Amino acid sequence: MNRRQAIATAAATAASYSRILGANDRVHLGAIGTGNRGGPVWKEALRQPDVEPAAVCDVYEPHLESALSAADGRAKAYRDFRDMLQHRPLDAVLVATPDHWHAIQTIQACKAGLDVYVEKPLSLTVVEGRAMVSAARKHGRVVQTGSQQRSGPHYAEAVQLLREGEIGTVHHVEAGLERNSMPGFGTPPDGQAPANLNYDLWLGPAQSRPYNPLRGMYHFRWFWDYSGGQMTNWGAHNIDIGRWGMGCDAPLSVSGCGGRYAIRDGGETPDVQQVLYEIEGGVLTWSVREMNGTRGAYLTFHGTKGDLEVSRRGYAIRGQQWQGNPPAMVQDRDVRPENASRQLTALHIRNFLDCVKSRERPNADVEIGHLTAVFCHLGNIATRLGRTLRWDATAESVRDDQEANSALSKPYRRPWTLDA
Repeated sequence: MNRRQAIATAAATAASYSRILGANDRVHLGAIGTGNRGGPVWKEALRQPDVEPAAVCDVYEPHLESALSAADGRAKAYRDFRDMLQHRPLDAVLVATPDHWHAIQTIQACKAGLDVYVEKPLSLTVVEGRAMVSAARKHGRVVQTGSQQRSGPHYAEAVQLLREGEIGTVHHVEAGLERNSMPGFGTPPDGQAPANLNYDLWLGPAQSRPYNPLRGMYHFRWFWDYSGGQMTNWGAHNIDIGRWGMGCDAPLSVSGCGGRYAIRDGGETPDVQQVLYEIEGGVLTWSVREMNGTRGAYLTFHGTKGDLEVSRRGYAIRGQQWQGNPPAMVQDRDVRPENASRQLTALHIRNFLDCVKSRERPNADVEIGHLTAVFCHLGNIATRLGRTLRWDATAESVRDDQEANSALSKPYRRPWTLDA
């Protein structure tokens, strides 16, 4: 950052501190990344009565045009997020780019004096996540991770029941995803990027590679350069609730195995994966199977009196059954709130906007997102190395394993740096 940029950033930060938004003030909002996930989140945010669309940014023209249309012409278009961060008035930004961009864009937004709603997983690496927490704290910014289940009333109710001992003491948590993705997502050849896509900026800090349509848009998730597969996709959601219910900040040890066994396409991340986390007082497991899926995404807490299963539709409690069929130790029940799943994103955005005004920590504060992402990243590292990792949560490093520790960060393509 040169002197002119430093002065501009300092001025923007000072200006943001000079005025705290009141309850009735409108939040001038921008969006970076307006595609598969960013587009719907942007549209949901615009439904909030106190949001004023200010700016949108995307490297893919069709997505940019769609976001502009959703704002009814009230937002300015940008093709480079660095330019958009200097737009004024601007109070906060949504970051919904591929995972490999989350850290740089969030940190730069914090330095520009802006609050951030950044999609999950929070980061691509452990080191990135800690840097994002540090930036948010240093610049006094509200940063919400897009883990919308944290704002679901029935999720909070389920966690409260666990804390109250409704199903007894919990020593085992199962989280996972089953779906049928066979035969895969194809094997298109490398070629020229579309004229309406700035592919070099899409790659950003990631390693330079020839353009391939499978690596872009939604399917970036299946490549280690940009994401971590279902581990950081659905795992980031349900492991997050699993550790919330257990009151667990970090694992003690992590083991994993898996690979891309059945799907025949250009992807890299596992289509079958099993990860075992040793946590204080028990174990948490993550399992994914991208073939013959029957359950979808699932999360079950197994207690000494019964089980509690929670999903976006609601939660269910089942009492333990014993030989001889004695009375259930807990009352079976199903709680299915109307429209529970559809309301999650709106409630999460509402929580973020309220915290932009109050300066309180949001439901999925950046630290929460980081701790959950650590679980996910360690699960993938253990799977790829094929051995158990023992985690030092204080130092945020793997004990006595230099190779594993080298995987806690990634090199960036020049000129990008984590503190740019």
